[in-house]
Amino acid sequence: MRKTILVFGLLILALLILFQFSKYAIISGDLDSEFAIAIVAIVFFFVGVYLNKKSLHKRHVVSKTINYKKIEALDISKREYEVLIGIAEGLSNKEIGEKLFVSESTIKTHVSSLLTKLNAKRRTQALQIAKGFNII
Repeated sequence: MRKTILVFGLLILALLILFQFSKYAIISGDLDSEFAIAIVAIVFFFVGVYLNKKSLHKRHVVSKTINYKKIEALDISKREYEVLIGIAEGLSNKEIGEKLFVSESTIKTHVSSLLTKLNAKRRTQALQIAKGFNII
């Protein structure tokens, strides 16, 4: 986090220095305004490319090893596991029901059963526990 703040601070400082330099150069007559605008545009282009690389294209390392023995040990049924996957996808009970072709009340029953089996009070807590067990 500190590195990110430092990098952004240095970028802002560099841009401010560039603006001051271009303002001075334009006032003194050594630099045409079009040229100064072009320099600023090029700098902003490269800053944008840098920020795009650093922030938008982070690789997410996701462990795909599902602990099926833990699923069996918790006695989670196949349908409950499908509901758990729906919860992990951020779907509502109604959306999960439509996806699995069952009623919303059936999904509520499965969610309640999952919460009991995972010893959780909320759906978000159930997801945290399930991720900790490597079952999603």
